[in-house]
Amino acid sequence: MQTAKHPVHLNLLQIRLPIAGVMSILHRLCGALLFLFLPAFSWLLHASVSDADAWEAIVAWLITPFGRIFLILSLWALLHHLLAGIRYLLLDLDLGVDRPAYRQSAWAVVFAAPLMALLIGVLL
Repeated sequence: MQTAKHPVHLNLLQIRLPIAGVMSILHRLCGALLFLFLPAFSWLLHASVSDADAWEAIVAWLITPFGRIFLILSLWALLHHLLAGIRYLLLDLDLGVDRPAYRQSAWAVVFAAPLMALLIGVLL
């Protein structure tokens, strides 16, 4: 009787997930990132409506490199989570469940979200 060779450990860098799996992981990561950014969003909203000086300070901070990175990362998380959520909703309605369609929609979400975030972030 021959025993099967099982891996001693799993190397996550060698596992090749399909694009739908990568998109799913990114969807969860974006949801967690949005949750973690929620206090910062709340503080920025509160400060921006409190007075004009605070608004100008926030705008000045958002044009700094760190502020731009925060803005683009936030936009990417929001857009990816939104687009992936729409994709999952369509899959629940049995739209796009065929093999080429679900791969194409996953690729579309993975590429469209960062491109849209960069475009919006640069234009702001």
